[in-house]
Amino acid sequence: MSSDAAQTVGEAIRDAARQLEVEWGRIDAELLMAHALGVSRSAMLLHHMRGPVPDGFAPLLARRLASEPVAYIIGSAQFYGLDLQVTPAVLIPRGDSETLIEAARAHFADREAPSRILDLGTGSGALLLAALSLWPEAEGIGLDASMPALRVAQCNASKLGEAERTRFLRRSWRKDGWRRDLGTFDLVLCNPPYVEQNADLDPCVRDHEPASALFAGPEGLDDYRILLPRIGDLLTNQGVAIFEIGATQQDAVGDIARIQGFLPVFRNDLAKRPRAMIVSQSR
Repeated sequence: MSSDAAQTVGEAIRDAARQLEVEWGRIDAELLMAHALGVSRSAMLLHHMRGPVPDGFAPLLARRLASEPVAYIIGSAQFYGLDLQVTPAVLIPRGDSETLIEAARAHFADREAPSRILDLGTGSGALLLAALSLWPEAEGIGLDASMPALRVAQCNASKLGEAERTRFLRRSWRKDGWRRDLGTFDLVLCNPPYVEQNADLDPCVRDHEPASALFAGPEGLDDYRILLPRIGDLLTNQGVAIFEIGATQQDAVGDIARIQGFLPVFRNDLAKRPRAMIVSQSR
């Protein structure tokens, strides 16, 4: 513990939040402090706010002040109630992506539960593992072109007790043969790269998250153009595919889907922005 007894954990958190000068500065500071203490955030808030500041807090804060995302610093992120390991090999799971899970949940509310689920570009495995948490009889496959990402996804599946229900395969939809031996699925989830190549991103994202999972050509549409012509072959007769889209991409991505004969349906995120596009075999 720090020898500076004049400052408590609570005071250090307040100072750190002021230094961070971001919307979620207070939460970031609390997460970093809890990590330095080796306790949960809730336990820290209940029991440690008047205690001394641990020595490990200052270097963690310095990393955050240099724009490194909190999730990479502490090595974990929350998604749909799941605690997931994250590393710089994968995108940090975000609440916006939970829109896809809610869309799937609503779609299957009055239908037979999906038995086979595919996650295209699985990254940390967030979408697949969240879906499997809803449908305990289902099995899932996650594809990713990155072996380091697949290792993170496999670790998360094991940690959550889902290793026997999941398979993770190294495949890129930008290369021939990626659909080989996959079969068909009741539910396909996909958060593809969709950021325009020259987009002005926060340094937290541009400088730290994997570019291969972010950028998709000058319009951010390259991967939709690859995937949508092929997605029908991966769906069962009653299957549905749900894609994450950028907040301004509804018209452009919808047009790509309609060219393939789909009638896309869109679902907004909590900020009322179009975030999920749903397509099915019922064209």
